[in-house]
Amino acid sequence: MNNENHKILLVDDEADVLEFVGYNLKKEGYNVVTASNGREAIDRAKSEQPSLIIMDVMMPEMDGIEACSEIRSLPGMDDLIILFLTARGEDYSQIAGFDAGGDDYVTKPIRPKVLVSRIKALLRRKNMGRVEEAFNEGVIQLSDLTIDKERYIVIKEGKEIILPRKEFELLQLLTSKPNKVFTRDEIFSSVWGTDVVVGDRTIDVHVRKIREKIGLNSIKTVKGVGYKYEPVI
Repeated sequence: MNNENHKILLVDDEADVLEFVGYNLKKEGYNVVTASNGREAIDRAKSEQPSLIIMDVMMPEMDGIEACSEIRSLPGMDDLIILFLTARGEDYSQIAGFDAGGDDYVTKPIRPKVLVSRIKALLRRKNMGRVEEAFNEGVIQLSDLTIDKERYIVIKEGKEIILPRKEFELLQLLTSKPNKVFTRDEIFSSVWGTDVVVGDRTIDVHVRKIREKIGLNSIKTVKGVGYKYEPVI
């Protein structure tokens, strides 16, 4: 994961929280911007266009719940991840956070490594959702790689690459569900069909050819099981 591509807006009215959490996020390579209340958070969300917001609930001028609700109503903010990080652990507070449009709710205190893991999981889920949405529309966008199901072509760095049908279908299958391990039986069934008899090394040869033609290192071998596609986030 290239964390430098992700900007995080950290919102809290306590300066020591901004400093401590911000330090740990920057150490992980994230681009961090801050705000000290809900009203400022809305303005910063508009100007900074972050990938993710970490927001306290109880703050002056405007609390985090109301700020989250207003941010969700802004154009282009539907895809933004909002994580509440607060000392309030009551059920009604958590429900209010999710009802306002929050994606996750974490109570303080939390170890920095655990918080970073939560952030990575949320960003990974967001990226996978984008890939699956694009796949359903007929085009898969994978960083510098585009897979056009309609035209049976792959585009890398603006150059069209024509793959044989089985190589294209294998690539399409693996990228349809990022991080899912497809067993060899699943691949044979989906790409070649159950009635077709092929050699044991057929899949390996096709994967090798795809890697050679496209330079796609995101196709990982899971020894003894099959293959998976790991997206670069």
